[in-house]
Amino acid sequence: MIRFESIISRIVILHVIAVAITSVLMSVALSWLLSVATNNIHNDAMEEQAVSLAEHLGLDADGQLSLHLPPNLQGLYSQPYGRYSYAVVDQAGKTLFSSLKDNAPVFAADPRSATVEFLETNSGDAAISGASVRRIVGGRTVWVQAAEDLANSDVLTDDIVNDFYRHVGWITLPILLLLLVIDIAIFRRALWPLRQASETAQQITPARTDIRLPLKEIPSEVRPLVSAINKALDRLDEGFRLQREFTADAAHELRTPLSILRTRVETLDDPHVAKALLQDIEAMSRVVGQLLDIAELEAFAIDPAEVADLQAATAEVAGFVAPLALEQGREIELLGTTAPVLVKGNAEMIKRAIRNLAENAIRHTPRDTVVEFVVEESGTVSVQDRGPGISGEERELIFHRFWRHDRNSQGSSGLGLSIVQRIAELHGATVEVENRPAGGACFSLHFISAAPYPKS
Repeated sequence: MIRFESIISRIVILHVIAVAITSVLMSVALSWLLSVATNNIHNDAMEEQAVSLAEHLGLDADGQLSLHLPPNLQGLYSQPYGRYSYAVVDQAGKTLFSSLKDNAPVFAADPRSATVEFLETNSGDAAISGASVRRIVGGRTVWVQAAEDLANSDVLTDDIVNDFYRHVGWITLPILLLLLVIDIAIFRRALWPLRQASETAQQITPARTDIRLPLKEIPSEVRPLVSAINKALDRLDEGFRLQREFTADAAHELRTPLSILRTRVETLDDPHVAKALLQDIEAMSRVVGQLLDIAELEAFAIDPAEVADLQAATAEVAGFVAPLALEQGREIELLGTTAPVLVKGNAEMIKRAIRNLAENAIRHTPRDTVVEFVVEESGTVSVQDRGPGISGEERELIFHRFWRHDRNSQGSSGLGLSIVQRIAELHGATVEVENRPAGGACFSLHFISAAPYPKS
């Protein structure tokens, strides 16, 4: 069984099949109607000939029936012509007059009952069809028979019957093709709401579970399916909401025990043990903070009218992470423009993204090297390190939550870059990763500029 992936192709193929079947049935029906119409025309013509013949019946001087045909009718019924024939039969079945050479009746089986009878007979291989009309002449009842040899039927009728399909086909085929084109346009227009719903469905992501398929203008046959999908999306949205709330609640609940644990560790007598434990607690606190960031980002919405100064946000982050970098033997440099760089977005969220990039760069760059912050007037900020760089296979993986190149390494949860990507998505920004020619990685955030157009 043939299966079609497209609804339109399925409808078109089925429509073509239906049109082909309809065309055959229509041709048969028209042929039958034409045959009936031709027979009716023939019967009416034969009845008129019989009536015309009856008008020439009369009584002669001795009271006998006589038939006097004008020359034009004599030629029409002459034997050499052989197309038309007539006969006049009385009540006893005796043939009074006949155009046949043996003075025979045209229809020997004439029932002579009704006023008008339409009869058929055979004469050798020829089919004879005509009419028998009852008339009363001089008190005597007679039946006037007029017939036509169908082998010599009217030329016009022959043309209609023989050339019917050829002549009608030239008209029917373009009409059917035009109908098909119109139907395709109608099908496309009828399915347009489904195409719009499909485009809306493509926008649904784990980050945009609030989007629902529009029910407006959806055909009633498909509306139950769209409603069921929307209800399924409602359940998924509820599931994501519960998951976000659980993550946030768990992170909040962990903060207090970690603070208490940090206080107790600081009172330990052994400073080496205390330092090691404090590093572990700091790493755990960082993971908890990132989990809270993720939970907040899932429900965060950017005001389209909100504007932030990218240069000021980058400078603030650079100043914030500088002590951490110096403590670990790294340096921080702020490069690029010093003028305000206005971009569309939330300043606090932009700072979080840059801070995560900075912490990631500090972690991977060797000691006694520099982590550079570069701000461009176009609305781009780059964080560059001198680390091992990022391989091509890992370019996409590094943005997955909890992904780490080395699972055994300490101090990394694999959440920082996923937070950066989520913030970029909220701002309509893009994140690019490339390796520096001299070694190291360069992470760039390209924000949408909010700078006013220069006046001409």
